[in-house]
Amino acid sequence: MTACWGSTFFLIKDLLDRVPTLDFLAVRFAIAAAAMLLVAPRAVARLSPAVRRHAVVLGGLYGVAQILQTAGLAHTPASVSGFITGMYVVCTPLFAAVILRTRIGLLTWAAVLLATAGLGVLTLSGLSLGYGEAITLVAAMLYALHIVGLGAWSTPQDALGMSILQVIVIAVICLVATAPDGVVLPDNGRDWLSVLYMAIFAGALALFGQTWAQSHLSPTRSAIIMSMEPVFAAGFAVALGGEGVTSRLLIGGAMVLAAMVLVELVPRRHIEGEVTHIAV
Repeated sequence: MTACWGSTFFLIKDLLDRVPTLDFLAVRFAIAAAAMLLVAPRAVARLSPAVRRHAVVLGGLYGVAQILQTAGLAHTPASVSGFITGMYVVCTPLFAAVILRTRIGLLTWAAVLLATAGLGVLTLSGLSLGYGEAITLVAAMLYALHIVGLGAWSTPQDALGMSILQVIVIAVICLVATAPDGVVLPDNGRDWLSVLYMAIFAGALALFGQTWAQSHLSPTRSAIIMSMEPVFAAGFAVALGGEGVTSRLLIGGAMVLAAMVLVELVPRRHIEGEVTHIAV
């Protein structure tokens, strides 16, 4: 899932020269929602009322985070935005400790700090603080809450229905945000192929994969694994986007990878923040 998300960065960078960001998000998630409903039209109906409420909340968190992250990009460099968004790696164990009352062990905290440092090496060439950075940090907190919520509420049997309902809510939020100015659609086949790839593989299937996987993984472990996204993004940019290999890419990527290996060495016990399902 994380590799799939990372593969979209250079595609999105090219596409956004012709399609506004919010319009792209609205079309992407609308297609993802339609495809998922076509494949499994009864999955949402099989959810209990409580699970539906959880999915709506999670979809709302994710959808608002997408919009805030996009708005922040208009006021801050992309590299800084990427680093601040990656702060969900730090926020996730903090929220998990407060909301789920889980204890986070020293090795896990070491992995969190290593992943954060790796993201900094990989993305940052300078860091300023202002409006754009502030709302991007709010987006990172919402992503962290989404990760924690999935860890607490998702189950393997409800994963498909929950992911479909989340995508529907995300699509509605993005459509409402962009509707006043109208929706700009791609105007050529190449752009439509990019949108379809990002809707089906990096949208519908990725969110389903995250929802299912987080029924088996702790929120903190999931967040550290997901911090590999910018590493994969850099790798795809080198392999397919024509960018060069730099020492920052190699060192930062190695640090994030080391953090992921470290967290996998932590015993899978509840005391290390393993999944705790709660009913709300």
